[in-house]
Amino acid sequence: MNRRYELVYVASPEATDDQLAELHGQIDAIVQRMGGTLEKTEHWGRRKLAYVIGHHKEGNYVLDVIIGSGELLKEIDRRLKVIDLVIRHLVVRVDEHERVVEHTRTRRTETSRRRRLARGLPPERQPGEGQRSEFDDDRDESEQDGRFDREDAR
Repeated sequence: MNRRYELVYVASPEATDDQLAELHGQIDAIVQRMGGTLEKTEHWGRRKLAYVIGHHKEGNYVLDVIIGSGELLKEIDRRLKVIDLVIRHLVVRVDEHERVVEHTRTRRTETSRRRRLARGLPPERQPGEGQRSEFDDDRDESEQDGRFDREDAR
């Protein structure tokens, strides 16, 4: 079963662009060989680490979004553990989280529609309906500033 994973790895700050490209090529070759797809790669660049790892205070961060099986990610994990260029790596499955978010959004939308129909309103919000923002021009100046004179309030 193919699932979506995010792989983030931190490479040594001394790594050259050629070495990082070779490392990315190795990961891409593993993904291709095991029937997965590399959906996206983001090179976040050189950043300061949260804490010192070995003698490193900085590292090159790279994010890969991979669609594949658990066996594919086990193989990538095994390979990254033995590559000296990689300081740390983390693999996270994100498809479950996306499914939960979509389910919650759908449930909220259905609840809102049901409540609006029970109040005799159309199921969808209409333009101009809802709470006013602070930028509405039809309110008087004292409301817009959020200030009221004490004498007016009495």
